Amino acid sequence: MHPEFPQEGIIHLNHAAVGPWPLRTQQAVCEFARENVREGSHHYPNWLQRVEDTRKLASELVGAAQPDDIAFVKNTSEALSMVAFGLPWVEGDNVVIPRDEFPSNRVVWLAAAERFGLEVREVALGEEPERALIDACDRRTRLLSCSAVQYASGLRIDLQILGAELRARGIRFCVDAIQHLGALPFDAEGCLADFVMADGHKWLLAPEGIGLFYVNPEIRERLQLQEYGWNMLAHAGDFANPGMEPARSARRFEPGSPNMLGIHALHASLSLLLETGMDAIDHDIRTHWMHLAEGLEGRGCEILTPRARRAGILAFRPPVRDLDRFYAELQGAGVLCALRGGGIRFAPHFYHTEEQIEQGLVAVERALEQARMTSA
Repeated sequence: MHPEFPQEGIIHLNHAAVGPWPLRTQQAVCEFARENVREGSHHYPNWLQRVEDTRKLASELVGAAQPDDIAFVKNTSEALSMVAFGLPWVEGDNVVIPRDEFPSNRVVWLAAAERFGLEVREVALGEEPERALIDACDRRTRLLSCSAVQYASGLRIDLQILGAELRARGIRFCVDAIQHLGALPFDAEGCLADFVMADGHKWLLAPEGIGLFYVNPEIRERLQLQEYGWNMLAHAGDFANPGMEPARSARRFEPGSPNMLGIHALHASLSLLLETGMDAIDHDIRTHWMHLAEGLEGRGCEILTPRARRAGILAFRPPVRDLDRFYAELQGAGVLCALRGGGIRFAPHFYHTEEQIEQGLVAVERALEQARMTSA
């Protein structure tokens, strides 16, 4: 058992939904709460420094050139909305997205389409997803938005290929990285992304209610602001200054008081990921993924996630008639997972042990046995 994850009675294979906190994150939250109770905001300057320290960690994880390229948001949907309603659209422009996207990366574009007279093109990915997306673009395409990893199938998009082609065509590139960031190395600059966003509560092992938003600094000031407040101003803290000039950094997207509790927690979680190293995390997740895939296939399950495009998600279909009951059996056995896309979705993280992965497979075997007994 990993010392940061002293879980009892569960095998947490649900990081693509809501992940657990490491022990250091619990401790950070408790210490912050204790300080509030005993000393109030006496050390508020230290809290502000923790915001900037966390911004630095986030920039390293995202692959941004500098911490000023990162804004803190409530969630992925908020950041996507900032893009959808902040770009200078012209009626008749179109946006390209994958057909089976998570609702967050669909609803905002449909809403923007109603407001600005846009066309939203939803594309079936097929066997060559990058080519399918690129082929859907034309001279009126202003932006392509996609998840780095598809939430249901676990299919990973080659962001470098997509980003290079879009940049050559002058098309903005928006990446929902929530199913990638924290599971695999990420390079926002390398994939030529204009916008990257992710919540903290999945692979980043942090709480809900705090997320990251990267904006390419070359176009940052062209994204029209949708939210205003004291903290997004260039002179934040100088409360008597009547000016309206926004900050030049990504802080321009942070209108009001920071989510201090969430940021203290996020700092602790990101520190664990970066101390462990994203290459090492990728290796460990891949090892667990292959262990699970081989064990599931050996039990007659169909693997739905393409091996060559795997990230952390492993989607599979068991040989049962009642998928809901099979899922309930796993949950009852303490194997946390999800029902997605007509199958079961496992999502292991780096900290699992080989023994825990094997226990998950034993639970699958027992659920299959129960299904066979029920249908007999």
